[in-house]
Order: sequence, then C-alpha cells, then structure tokens
Amino acid sequence: MSLIPWLRWNEGPPQPSSRRPAEMVLDTLMMELAGQMREAERQQWERSNAVRKICTGVDYSWLASTPRPTYDLSPGERLQLEDVCAKIHPSYCGPAILRFRQLLAEQEPEVREVSQLFRSVLQEVLDRMKQEEEARKLTRQWSLRPRGNLALATFKTRARISPFTSDIRTISEDVERDTPTPLRTWSLPEFRAPKED
Repeated sequence: MSLIPWLRWNEGPPQPSSRRPAEMVLDTLMMELAGQMREAERQQWERSNAVRKICTGVDYSWLASTPRPTYDLSPGERLQLEDVCAKIHPSYCGPAILRFRQLLAEQEPEVREVSQLFRSVLQEVLDRMKQEEEARKLTRQWSLRPRGNLALATFKTRARISPFTSDIRTISEDVERDTPTPLRTWSLPEFRAPKED
C-alpha cells in the first residue's frame, strides 16, 4: 500500500470558495445566531436546573434526563432575518458578530429574545453602513467639484475699503482734527538730521 495518496503534496493549492461573499455573510451570520440561541438555551436550562435544585434540595439530574425543548425560529422570522443578513456588506460581518456577542454577554437574554437582539444589531449595522455611504458620497462630491484658483480670480468690489477713512463720526476724529498733522506718514520711519552747532 502506497502512502503517496495520503500525503497531499502532489495536489495544487486549495481553491477559493466558489460562493459569493453575500452568501458567505448570510451563512456566517445565521450560524452565529443558531449557535448563540443554543448557548442561551443551555444557560436557561442550567439556571432553571439550579433553581429547581435549590427549591427541592435534591439533585435528580443524574436519575432522569428529560429531553430539553428546543426553541426554533418561525419560517417567516427566519426569512426576514436572512433578508436583512443579505444586505450586510462582508466588511461589516465581523463587527456585527462582535457587537451581537457583546450585547448577549451584557444582557443574558432568554432564548426567545435572542432573535430580536440579533435583529437590532443588524439594524444598527445597516444604519452605520448607510451613514458611511452618505459620508462617502459627500466626500466624492467635494473631491469631484471643480475648484477655482483664488489667485487668478478677479474680485469686483462695490466699495473700496480704506482703513483710515470712514463715514462714521467718532470722538477721536474730532480730537484728531485739532492736532497738527504729523511730519511723516504712518508707513515710513521718521528720520531727523543731526543739528549742526
């Protein structure tokens, strides 16, 4: 018996999945929901078992293992959730799962509440996607907008701005009228010639 078929050295590199990214996101999110629902169901069963043990004072779990009722989504609810999951972009799949797990850890919901929590997380992600898309559109509009060169633009003003003249009468203006005019202008320094003796 040859070991060569068992050693996969002669095969090429693994081929990427032929599934579309949207299908992979849908499957990933729905598997996460199913797994978290099973975990919530297990935790709920353990809590009820602990309460029963405290109330009766005896642990009969080893004697009889009753089948646990499993909660399943209705077909309509499953289709609605799949429809929402299909709208999620692949780059938002990981953050959606992290947010869902964070909310589950904080709230510890009952099994029936897990799907509503999942739906609220998906809605948050869709809202964030919409906001970021609007921000991208605005950025694109600003970047594609024609820019004028301000240095070449000619501005025609109706009034000339002169800092030393105005039509408004002030008290200092009356004082300035009575003072003699200075020997120099404001922009030039005053030079005096040395006096000869």
